[in-house]
Amino acid sequence: MTKTIHMALDAMGGDHGPRVTVPAALSALSEYEDLHLTLVGQPAALEAELSRRRAGAPSRLVIHPATQVVEMDEAPSKALRNKKDSSMRLALDLVKSGRCSVMVSAGNTGALMATARFVLKTLPGVDRPAIISALPTVRGHTYVLDLGANADCTAEQLHQFAVMGSVMVQAVDHLDRPKVGLLNIGVEEIKGVESVKQAARLLQADPSINYCGFVEGNDIYGGKVDVVVCDGFVGNVALKTSEGLAHMLSEYIRQEYGRNLLTKLAGLISLPVLNAIKGRMDPRLYNGASLVGLQGVVIKSHGGADELAFANAIRLGMNAARMSVPDRIAHLVGSALQGQARGGET
Repeated sequence: MTKTIHMALDAMGGDHGPRVTVPAALSALSEYEDLHLTLVGQPAALEAELSRRRAGAPSRLVIHPATQVVEMDEAPSKALRNKKDSSMRLALDLVKSGRCSVMVSAGNTGALMATARFVLKTLPGVDRPAIISALPTVRGHTYVLDLGANADCTAEQLHQFAVMGSVMVQAVDHLDRPKVGLLNIGVEEIKGVESVKQAARLLQADPSINYCGFVEGNDIYGGKVDVVVCDGFVGNVALKTSEGLAHMLSEYIRQEYGRNLLTKLAGLISLPVLNAIKGRMDPRLYNGASLVGLQGVVIKSHGGADELAFANAIRLGMNAARMSVPDRIAHLVGSALQGQARGGET
């Protein structure tokens, strides 16, 4: 029997708010018969958007009122302290109470991380939650964590990230033994800072992880492994550098094809190939980052997401909730900690 998923949406979050979250919610309801959605936000704005789309309120959709909104540029401490009736906070409260098993927001990343950690707490044995997301590769995609939540990490925390990333990929991509790599400045064992080298030793000793050794930055897009583990400083720099490179290449292509009549004609002829490449690299298809390590499923959508992108974040939340990712992470992290304790006794 299919498990019913109750999901809370921060319907006011992001650059576009209800103009994106409401149609994405309606789209998800039409796709998943086992999905029940709670739109958390200002009722007048949500009802107006539903009315504009002539949808009314479907039987599997309810509105949970909130009087406040966390702004995209708001300090996390201020949002945590002063926005207790915000759509973000109340959506997380629904997960904490058990009324919903997953929460999705396109809102302020720092505020979401701080509030989620305060409301839901981390899983036993997990020091810090991490941000994980998929990036396209020549062979499909790979998942990278941490992408910015933790700038400086210990070897034990990197080990925890590897466990959490492996569980996430098992749940989302249905891989039994995802290949895990540790991001480093070289593949040789002598290279890297001490915390990374210590993390490698922990991963080698953990039978629950299919550890494949060090990977370098160029391996991320080569599809060498399914999960790439790094601290949040390195991960965020790698992500932003990749986004900048993609934008530059796109601009170069546009400039060259528009240089003269001949290149414009060449562009027209090659349009099917260009569209195919664009489709494979469309960031909307990879929208949705999981805040793993929390006692609940929390998905962060890009703030500027459109309907398609936000619907993909909902899809990611569905998969994580169906596979009970937090429970699986807690089990494996607990097993890893017991293994470390036994190793320390020998």
